[in-house]
Amino acid sequence: LLATMDAANVETVVNLDGMWGDELRANLARYDETYPGRFVTFAQWNRATFAEHPGFGEHLAALVRDAAHAGARGLKAWKDLGLHLRDPTGALVMPDDERLDPVWTACADAGLPVLVHTGDPVAFFDPLDERNERLEELLEHPDWWFGDRSRFPAFDALADSFEALVSRRRDVIFLGAHAAGLAEDLGRLDRMLGTYPNLYADIAARVAELGRVPRATASLISRHPDRILFGSDGVPPSAEEYAVMFRFFETADEHVPYSPDPVPPQGRWAISCLDLPDDVLAQMYGDNARRLIPGLT
Repeated sequence: LLATMDAANVETVVNLDGMWGDELRANLARYDETYPGRFVTFAQWNRATFAEHPGFGEHLAALVRDAAHAGARGLKAWKDLGLHLRDPTGALVMPDDERLDPVWTACADAGLPVLVHTGDPVAFFDPLDERNERLEELLEHPDWWFGDRSRFPAFDALADSFEALVSRRRDVIFLGAHAAGLAEDLGRLDRMLGTYPNLYADIAARVAELGRVPRATASLISRHPDRILFGSDGVPPSAEEYAVMFRFFETADEHVPYSPDPVPPQGRWAISCLDLPDDVLAQMYGDNARRLIPGLT
């Protein structure tokens, strides 16, 4: 793994899947403690807790405090918050549910940033028909489709709930995964970054969307260079995948593939690149993360 990281020019991996309890401790021992400086691990929460405990917020907060004591450097809330996680009555738990406040307080007290994955590409919430631009991808991954309104909220409802959370809990550092879920609405992301100083956004797995609007993307990053984090969904890191991302951020190339795969996995389009200046790249690639995530040097 270290050789793969070195080949991709990756100094440190932030592992967002440390989980909790004994599994978290095993991950910390396997990575953070064995390879100091090369890995930083975030905890997650026990998803079963939501349905099992009416006071799930307090139970989850105890897990967070235990994770912080064990050495976790942040908390990841996956996209099942707002899509799948339900309370003991069967009601869906949205990101801004106030019963989660003990969790956010525990994170703030421990100085842990919270990475929240809210929603998914808008097409995943659209009707599944010949007009859906990601039809091929959704046919290959049917569990990624959230267009059934009897089961899932609309995309805008998720985005609104996440914004309400960020607005209400300004004592917590929120890292919005995948351009804060707004890679297809950079105007809203720009407004939110300008409004909420506790919000940051990573760009993991969203080069395909951002590269369709390169001028808007470059403008957004240039206006908020201290608020954007580099990231990738690739596990383990792939030199080929990173080469695509480095080309996207560092060159002015036009109409190029957004993936090293021979068939583009998300949709049949090409992207154009950003040609960001070196000082902006330095902040996005590492400086911002070092400032926000404990344990990064």
